[in-house]
Amino acid sequence: MLSNIITFRYKIHNMKKLLVPAFILLFATVFAQKEDYMDKETIYQFKVEDLYGNEFDFSTLKGKKILVVNTASECGLTPQYEGLQELYDAYKSNNFVIVGFPANNFGGQEPGSDEEIAAFCKQNYGVTFPMMSKISVKGKDMHPVYQFLTEKSKNGKEDSEVEWNFQKYLVDESGHLVKVIAPRTLPNDPSITDWIKS
Repeated sequence: MLSNIITFRYKIHNMKKLLVPAFILLFATVFAQKEDYMDKETIYQFKVEDLYGNEFDFSTLKGKKILVVNTASECGLTPQYEGLQELYDAYKSNNFVIVGFPANNFGGQEPGSDEEIAAFCKQNYGVTFPMMSKISVKGKDMHPVYQFLTEKSKNGKEDSEVEWNFQKYLVDESGHLVKVIAPRTLPNDPSITDWIKS
């Protein structure tokens, strides 16, 4: 009888030894699948139109760090165009790119057509980084790119709201959102330049 109890306890002990690693493996597999799913949600899924009516495919930016920014021509922060261009000039050879999205969501400060915006950017600030066609960055008509940038369920990082013109979203070399930068933070702020150089 005693030997049977000892044998039974020994079997239970061995089963625990086997079950614990099995549960760990199962958890790791489920977690990996979740991570796998999140990996599919990248900025590379989007194709948009630039200011000149040409298709712009985000998948062509694989391997680059991307700063996405919503812009406006009649805002108190509009001079940030100059800083953005300087940032682009300084780091574009280091696998870095800026993608601008004009938007009229704040105070009607981007009323112009794509043609007018393109002329304004070129004439006033010599902008050469990619500028997209005007979109909405909040509300019911929010563009899918900004749905991705602002919704954790899509970007896997965090929920956010575009507060004003010139809010910046930093996207890594794998197409994942890594940081949201407030509108008033200048393009040459260390929170941006240190990230580019890292």
